[in-house]
Amino acid sequence: MLEKLQEMIRTATGDKELSITKDTVLLSDTGLSSYDLVQLVCEVEDEFDVEIPDKQIPKLKTVGDVMNYISEQ
Repeated sequence: MLEKLQEMIRTATGDKELSITKDTVLLSDTGLSSYDLVQLVCEVEDEFDVEIPDKQIPKLKTVGDVMNYISEQ
């Protein structure tokens, strides 16, 4: 799961060398805008067949938060 999220984030940022771990903060560490984050969430929903409500998005601060949310669904 981490590898797929890394690939998706690198594609979203356009930075193929970006270092991404479970502790990576989605907005400040990757340079994604809040709009980019919403687009990424849509891709995550499609890729992992989960639904992430809009009110949940602000709670997904790190890559690990996203992984935990997906695992809980």
